[in-house]
Amino acid sequence: MFERLFKLSEHGTSVRTEVIAGLTTFLTMSYIIFVNPDILSTTGMDRDAVFVATCLAAALGSLVMALVANWPIGMAPGMGLNAFFAFTVVAALGFTWQQALGAVFISGIIFVILTVTGVRSWLIAGIPHSLRSAIAAGIGLFLGIIALKNAGIVVDNPATLVGLGSLKETGPLLAILGFFVIAVLDALRVKGAILIGILAVTVLSWIFGVSEFRGVVSAPPSIMPTFLQLDIMGALHGGLIHVILVFVLVEVFDATGTLIGVAKRANLIQENKPSRLGRALLADSTAIVAGSLIGTSSTTAYVESASGVQAGGRTGLTAFTVAILFLAALFISPLAASVPTYATAPALLYVAGLMMRELTEIEWEDLTEAAPAALTALAMPFTYSIANGLAFGFISYVVLKLFTGKWKDIHPATAIVAVLFVIRFAFFAE
Repeated sequence: MFERLFKLSEHGTSVRTEVIAGLTTFLTMSYIIFVNPDILSTTGMDRDAVFVATCLAAALGSLVMALVANWPIGMAPGMGLNAFFAFTVVAALGFTWQQALGAVFISGIIFVILTVTGVRSWLIAGIPHSLRSAIAAGIGLFLGIIALKNAGIVVDNPATLVGLGSLKETGPLLAILGFFVIAVLDALRVKGAILIGILAVTVLSWIFGVSEFRGVVSAPPSIMPTFLQLDIMGALHGGLIHVILVFVLVEVFDATGTLIGVAKRANLIQENKPSRLGRALLADSTAIVAGSLIGTSSTTAYVESASGVQAGGRTGLTAFTVAILFLAALFISPLAASVPTYATAPALLYVAGLMMRELTEIEWEDLTEAAPAALTALAMPFTYSIANGLAFGFISYVVLKLFTGKWKDIHPATAIVAVLFVIRFAFFAE
């Protein structure tokens, strides 16, 4: 059956290799089943329901990727957009989580249309490389400040806006320890370093009384508190148009870049040879729509899938294995509910650091490339909004290119996005 579905011999692999690759991918990305409920529950969403939605969205997305595209790429709610969903759209802008889910749903529909019509590829080709790198780095900085705040390491300060928290308290010390555990294990190439770090801090938090042990295994909680609770009309009428634009743009850059990057590592995309990229793009587009209906933020392809490719994964059987493992994870809801913020903060901080590597890809010698990129990355954490970072970056890029005589460098896609953000500031300013 597996041979017929996934064409294993054609890709020079075996069931054993693919299953091991799937397990490897799952271990490296499974931290999301603890982190995502922790982030989204700050909006008022039921934490247990979000846990179920996270597992189901990851399983469904990975399954679609396996059966439709036959690619070894795991899917799950994405880091960055979940933080934007919770801390910007809901906490800062004051929208309900139901409206935010509605915005995710609409962006997913738009994403599907862009993929089917080929506009998605046109957008990717038209966005400057420096801005793409800056967006990833900026989201990393945004996650970083959220992680430090959740850990109690960064606190409010009336004189300087932010300051250093007390490093003598148990919570911040556990978070610092968790970061070092993750970093050391990852440096030693231990599979599942982030997951191990989260679990290690969680156990220590039980020992020191920071959090309560609630068990390990039980029947899955109800998903009804979030299932089909999205408010589509509220998103359309509530001034969330610019938020939908941000969801679409980040999904275009993040998901597409990840899909292409991992697929190239697996030799699934080769010059002058047909590939299943179109099917893969459609698979991750439909996963966003499904995730919003279940009750979670945007689902996307995970760069951690590269670990599975490195372990030999070449077909959808790897993603199929990831899907099965996420379904099995539904039965550890008590453990997920026992994980404190101090355990997930180090994972957020470490992922943030990994994303900031993109800064090296920016063309720093060209001021018309470097300045917009710097504005993009800096505005995201300092205004606590991915949307503002994107707006500053695209608008400044077009302005600088126009006034330095490099207007030919401006792709129509970049100009259109810049104009949309100008309209956003003019009519939809917070």
